[in-house]
Amino acid sequence: MPMQNQNPRLIEALSQLDQLTNWEQRPRGEMRVGLEPILDLSARLGNPHHAFRSIHVAGTKGKSSTSALLEAGLRHAGISVGRYASPHVEHISERVSVNGRPVEEAALAEALFVALDALRTARTEGTAAEAATWFDMLTAAGFLIFRNAGVEWAVVETGLGGRLDSTNIVASDVSIITNIGLEHTEILGKTRAAIAFEKAGIIKPHSTVVTPLEADDEAGAVIARRAADIEARLVRPDFSGLKTIAERNVAVAGAALDVLGELGVEAKDGRTVGGWLIDKAAEQESQLPGRLERFVVPVAGRGVSVALDGAHVPFNLEAVLDDLSGMEGFSGQGIAVVAIAADKDATGLLEVMGRSGVSPIFTSVSDRFRSPAEMQRIADKVGLASEMIEDPQKAYEAALVRASAAGAWVIVTGSLYLVGLLRERIIHEAAKG
Repeated sequence: MPMQNQNPRLIEALSQLDQLTNWEQRPRGEMRVGLEPILDLSARLGNPHHAFRSIHVAGTKGKSSTSALLEAGLRHAGISVGRYASPHVEHISERVSVNGRPVEEAALAEALFVALDALRTARTEGTAAEAATWFDMLTAAGFLIFRNAGVEWAVVETGLGGRLDSTNIVASDVSIITNIGLEHTEILGKTRAAIAFEKAGIIKPHSTVVTPLEADDEAGAVIARRAADIEARLVRPDFSGLKTIAERNVAVAGAALDVLGELGVEAKDGRTVGGWLIDKAAEQESQLPGRLERFVVPVAGRGVSVALDGAHVPFNLEAVLDDLSGMEGFSGQGIAVVAIAADKDATGLLEVMGRSGVSPIFTSVSDRFRSPAEMQRIADKVGLASEMIEDPQKAYEAALVRASAAGAWVIVTGSLYLVGLLRERIIHEAAKG
């Protein structure tokens, strides 16, 4: 199970926050987004986002890993850096880090209480911040923490989309759009071009945007047009010869650091910053929970290889499974413990599993997800044999038993939330081996 908060003040702050609308935990069909509440809230807090320079990161997948690489690179340059990310896997403090360390619970609690005080005043005065959501409040608290810590640069990851995302109040020097896939289609649009329009909303006039998407790609064309319209420079990292997700993330982050160097940003030793900052140590430091994590779990006298990855769009799951196929312990048949949110391309994800020789066990995590029964009907339509086990813990246990008997491997995927439910247990069991 995810780690529990220990600090009583944080427990109380989050309890108050949970009274607000939280679109991470609710069906998003009725979702309404806008910047007015966060702008009002931030103004009441003294606009903490003006206290640091920023790199803004959007994209369907790879946002968090790219952001973590940037954070590690800037730290290696001796630059004080904050990172704001979502969602968290095991503990909410993962969302706000300062110089590579998750924020302390006490500091997060106090920042949230300051934001909650501003919310109460806005409600009394009837201004826009009275409609602030759970994510608005956490974003404001994160920026307060960065200001209080005196960070020079913040790497800020969008929550959903970009144009109207709460994080889009930052005046970023560089923006990154990692890729575009079909996700949150009821909010962002039903085509890659429509989704690209929303994510391209983070690009600021006369700044630089880094994206690997080519101009002849429908999403890449939208980003290029947006950049041209607001006189922003567009930089495309070269993916030639890069085979793995990790290699491509390094290329994107490195290109962004090169841009900072061109802007005159210097390391503390006087050298110009650049992609050279992302060395093997930075790559290792930037490994995040639930992103291509691998373990060996002992079962009935043999070790079963278990992977954790929250891939929730077909192109990313395909890349994850392709990467795993070249790693020790992940050849042959695979068994997936799967939960997929209602706004994701379930058919596409299951087709990828079918092509990769992975059989799913569908489980249940929240009302925002497709039911195991619905998932099994979709699997039947694409000709993929499957199983339903409602309880995630029992689903994982069944996958281990089946894998041990068949000489197969296991992946927990489809949702970082599901990964968070099982990760601590998997780490504990792997340590016994």
